[in-house]
Amino acid sequence: MERHEFGAAVRHLRESTDPSGVGLPVGGRRVPGLRREELGELAGMSADYVRRLEQGRSHPSAGVVKAIARAMRVGRADYERLSALAGYAAADGQVPTDLGPGATRLLERFSDTPMIVTDAAMNVVAVNSGFLALEHWDLTGERWEWNVAWRIFCHPFAAFQQSDADAADHETIQVAQLRAALLRYPGDASLAAMVDEMRTRSRRFDTLWRAPRPVAAYESSATFTQSDGDSLTLVGNLIAIPGDDLAAVMLTAEPGSRDAARLVEVVGAADGRAVVKVGQTGPG
Repeated sequence: MERHEFGAAVRHLRESTDPSGVGLPVGGRRVPGLRREELGELAGMSADYVRRLEQGRSHPSAGVVKAIARAMRVGRADYERLSALAGYAAADGQVPTDLGPGATRLLERFSDTPMIVTDAAMNVVAVNSGFLALEHWDLTGERWEWNVAWRIFCHPFAAFQQSDADAADHETIQVAQLRAALLRYPGDASLAAMVDEMRTRSRRFDTLWRAPRPVAAYESSATFTQSDGDSLTLVGNLIAIPGDDLAAVMLTAEPGSRDAARLVEVVGAADGRAVVKVGQTGPG
């Protein structure tokens, strides 16, 4: 990675850090975040060195990256990203799969909205009963049957249909997520193996992997066909859950539409827990 990308990430985190969260007074500040002098003092380095790092004029050691992350008390995901941008492997190199309290609260509070929670490698960690009520996630017995990207490219769902434009957006998102995960977790052998097999099995995936497209928006639309033959069209939005390096996919219908009314019926008929941990067998 270019040095300026690491520097830009450090500056963004510094300017986003709440001073009170790292034990510093808040009053008398003209701009939000930490001053370079404050970050330097907390991390055990000079303000000039922090400036050179942010300007891409110096390359940090792994110890410096850790000191900066510790000083700003960033979460695991941000620390892993800083390490990757500086050219170092993650602490343990494995994709975390624990369902954190933030993701659990999302599933519990939006029980009327079909939702899944995935790890950084798009492996499903948990779903709610509303998502199960859509009846489209059939199990295949394959090693990566709970991985969203794998299912999109290698074993598509029969009850899940998209327009060409939405399918292209969805595929672009999956590739971007997997590339980012492989960057942050270079030591995850299962993730690397899945990507290799996907490149072998799916020409479409291999083409996008070699020449990825920029993600315009982390959402796409799809039509879900029910077992009774009825269907509804929903928009899926990918929402990051910082700290635990997880993401939630929330499925909603256009307000006031026939699909919105149908979704209320489908979710209302669901009988199950707000949080359903799945038997994921993918990376991590």
